[in-house]
Amino acid sequence: QVQLVESGGGLVQPGGSLRLSCAASGFPLTYYAMGWFRQAPGKEREGVSCIESSGDTTYYADSVKGRFTISRDNVKSMVYLQMDNLQPEDAAVYYCSADLQRGECVRRGSNFAMDHWGVGTQVIVSS
Repeated sequence: QVQLVESGGGLVQPGGSLRLSCAASGFPLTYYAMGWFRQAPGKEREGVSCIESSGDTTYYADSVKGRFTISRDNVKSMVYLQMDNLQPEDAAVYYCSADLQRGECVRRGSNFAMDHWGVGTQVIVSS
């Protein structure tokens, strides 16, 4: 059974940092692209970042480029999202995702092609 469990969300002041973690189980992480999405109240889900199976190639939404860093540890079956210089507009529920069809990231408009999702972790950015 595929499971993606996010952790690391919380309350942070503007300009602060958080590191989200995603524990993946039920499939061999090594072969598949992984991603992070977010959804704020009243807004559509947005693809934040995607990392290909080897970890060598990454993609970011324009809104987070230069501030967020995605990484993965295929041995530990973990995916991370380091978020720096957080701003109020970054507040959302963040979801870990997996594309169990391929190892490369495939864009779908402003999103990435994914077929499994975690339940999400809340990020609040407020002073």
